[in-house]
Amino acid sequence: MLTDRQKRVLKLIVETFVQTAEPVGSRSLSKVLAYSPATIRNEMADLEEEGYLEKTHSSSGRIPSEKGYHYYVETLMQEGTKTAIDMTLIDDLFDKDMARDEMIERAIQLLSQLTNYTSIALGPNAGNSRITKIELIPLSGHMSVLLVITNLGHVESKNISLPENTDMDELTHIMRILNDILYNVPISQVSQKLNYDINQRKIKELLSYNKEIIDAFLEAFTRFTQSKFYLSGQSNMLYQPEFKDLDRVRELMNFFEKNDILKLIEHSESNGMTVRIGRENQINAMKDCSVIMVPYEVNEGDKGTIAVVGPTRMEYRKVIPLLQYIAQHLSKI
Repeated sequence: MLTDRQKRVLKLIVETFVQTAEPVGSRSLSKVLAYSPATIRNEMADLEEEGYLEKTHSSSGRIPSEKGYHYYVETLMQEGTKTAIDMTLIDDLFDKDMARDEMIERAIQLLSQLTNYTSIALGPNAGNSRITKIELIPLSGHMSVLLVITNLGHVESKNISLPENTDMDELTHIMRILNDILYNVPISQVSQKLNYDINQRKIKELLSYNKEIIDAFLEAFTRFTQSKFYLSGQSNMLYQPEFKDLDRVRELMNFFEKNDILKLIEHSESNGMTVRIGRENQINAMKDCSVIMVPYEVNEGDKGTIAVVGPTRMEYRKVIPLLQYIAQHLSKI
């Protein structure tokens, strides 16, 4: 348990280091706190011994450790150190008539602009949606559009090429069968349900004749159940002092370019904020980064995640309330 004086010292070290990116010494702290440099040095030594601070090899000053950052986020920020933000500025940037994907994309662009960090979003997963209707709409020549409509209002479309000499009456019959088989079936169970009912109803020959249609249909459902991924502000990390080394920058940018970044945020807490600092991310490219994730919900059981990635020296008291507010805003709209 930290004393009140140790809390004040730790809080000031974290907030000073966030602003300067330089190790913090006792003399600079004594100009703000009503303690002598000797007293502060003793407290800093105790905080270092307890694992809240680290001493760099190039300076007598201290920097926060991962444990120190966590204590700041979980305890000291809860005691009234959050930065006040005019949330009405955020409200004005959202239009309730926007498409959902456009709103999510605007949200992370806004996050990256306001924080000067990298923002990420996973769109809601449609796996729990249930099918209400399937339509195949002819376009021109052999091209058609396959539409899948769900109870949550999702519409997935897929352009497909029909085989030559396709019998349109037969095609209509096939779509009637598919609607019958898959009505009210969860998206995630489509493949299993379809394969079972095709065999049970002895209509396998009829559907295999139009295998291209069925394959396109199943591909549309595969796309439907995958999380959509949004990324904004990757280049913001280049302006952070921690990433002046070219090799570290290259490693980080390569990581952002890969879909592996989904693994960074897809296992966040579903009902609250998740904060991972430094090595907690278990990814080498992220060893000097913090990731803050907050879930949002657009329909019952239809959830996504928005996140901010920055250096461990992140401005937590600004980022966290901003991230929480935007997540709540997305859920509300």
